[in-house]
Amino acid sequence: MSEYVWSYKSTSGHLAGTDLRGYKVEAIDGGVGKVDKHSDEVGDAYVVVDTGIWIFGKEVLLPASTVIRIEPEEKQIYVDRTREQIKNAPEFHREKHLEDAVYREELGAYYTPGAPFGGRPA
Repeated sequence: MSEYVWSYKSTSGHLAGTDLRGYKVEAIDGGVGKVDKHSDEVGDAYVVVDTGIWIFGKEVLLPASTVIRIEPEEKQIYVDRTREQIKNAPEFHREKHLEDAVYREELGAYYTPGAPFGGRPA
């Protein structure tokens, strides 16, 4: 799997060290929640989104490559996925996402362009 899935695009406007917690996350077709946690680590950058009442009790992990734009003034992050794609993403498991290589591969595969599991639109 390509590691770029876990890196911010140079065009996203992401500045390392910016605290993204609390930023609203906007999919192609509407809001999905707020950032609960994020990582700027090279090769392992991501945002964890608390979906709130939209999908009650669910958190989703979005690799940094899904972020297309960050608007610091608005505290808003825009991602290149639909609400349905995010809803159907593999369940986020807080306790194993960093140490389980198989789980990380599953998440990465879902979000890789052309992925068979509903990743980026063709």
